Amino acid sequence: MMRALLLILLALFAATASAESIHRLTIDGTIGPATASYVIDGLETAEAESASAVVLSIDTPGGLDTAMRDIVQAILDSSIPVLGYVSSSGARAASAGTYILYATHWAAMAPGTNLGAATPVRIGGSSDSGDETDSEPSTMERKRVNDAVAYIRSLAELRGRNAEWAERAVRESVSLSAEAALADNVIDQVASDLRAVLDAAPVESDGLAVEDRPPGWSDEFLAAITNPNITYILLLVGLYGLIFELANPGAIVPGVIGGTSLLLALFAIQVLPVNYAGLALIALGVVFMVGEALMPSFGALGVGGVLVFGLGSVLLFDTQGPGFELSLLLVAGVSAASFVIFAGTGWLAIRAFRRRGVAGTAHMQGAVGEVIATDPHLRVRVEGERWRAVCTQTLQTGDRIRVTNINGLTVTVEPTGSKGEES
Repeated sequence: MMRALLLILLALFAATASAESIHRLTIDGTIGPATASYVIDGLETAEAESASAVVLSIDTPGGLDTAMRDIVQAILDSSIPVLGYVSSSGARAASAGTYILYATHWAAMAPGTNLGAATPVRIGGSSDSGDETDSEPSTMERKRVNDAVAYIRSLAELRGRNAEWAERAVRESVSLSAEAALADNVIDQVASDLRAVLDAAPVESDGLAVEDRPPGWSDEFLAAITNPNITYILLLVGLYGLIFELANPGAIVPGVIGGTSLLLALFAIQVLPVNYAGLALIALGVVFMVGEALMPSFGALGVGGVLVFGLGSVLLFDTQGPGFELSLLLVAGVSAASFVIFAGTGWLAIRAFRRRGVAGTAHMQGAVGEVIATDPHLRVRVEGERWRAVCTQTLQTGDRIRVTNINGLTVTVEPTGSKGEES
């Protein structure tokens, strides 16, 4: 009896261990470092759990070239089939999404979807003006386009798809609808739902459940902080927090918030493609602003730091894709606000520098008073206080005087040419 029960349990365990499923990963939105991490981890998990296949649901306007290549490499290295499916109606696999769809083992699209427009984009624009001179920008542009063409053609040839159209998608930024893509051998199938894709694809799917594997909280967090605009804001919060802490030692809270934000920003920057000249200009701007906090220069260092920081911000991100542009309005707004802050600080510092002192006797230089006695000594009242005075001219009680010098407890005065009570 026990032996029979043991055999039954072993059979159930074996059946459970051999049970397979199909994992579904979703690319929805801009492709960046977080997307690449999510897809790569998802493919590794599917292999570890012996999944029958992975469905990659795609709806993207494109994204970063580096992230796209990481995803493509993971698909090519996968030991289980990866089925690309652009869905639902109205979705697209544009730009980087086209490369990913070409890399999948089976490419399907829902009716009403499109793909294409795979020309690489870079900050500063491209040399598409028709100028055939061998200038450096046009040469670099041709190199990037030719590299992208060779890359997508290799994927098309690997999967037996239309390589000529793939090249046009890069060189001419052309796009295709789902039906046209099927007719031109760009994809393998047009399907209205996922079950139709699984029935047509060369994978064993009968009786297998489709398990959705959405991004985890860590992928969502990485996606948030690697948005260039969020990264930029974190960088600003970090820098201003530290500047305020240096200007007001012991405040603690600005230092904690600033340090944390700065570390998050630096982490995001190291996974994003950055222009190191822009990063160096930002660092120089920070040095100037910190210098303003430590040794006020009436705003000169602060304003100069803001201008340099703004220029570095514009140049910060070396490569852009849809959704990965740094908003120039954000940069302009932050730079303008910083300029006003440091210009205001400088103006207040200049006013304070020019203001007459209020401590000791130095502030009495130029003060106006009244003669209150001439015999036996000249005495005056200035700012409510009685002083012994000397004057090179004859004065009468009630004359208005102005202080020209102070020597100990004696003031040197001169007449102002008027009489009356001290104001």
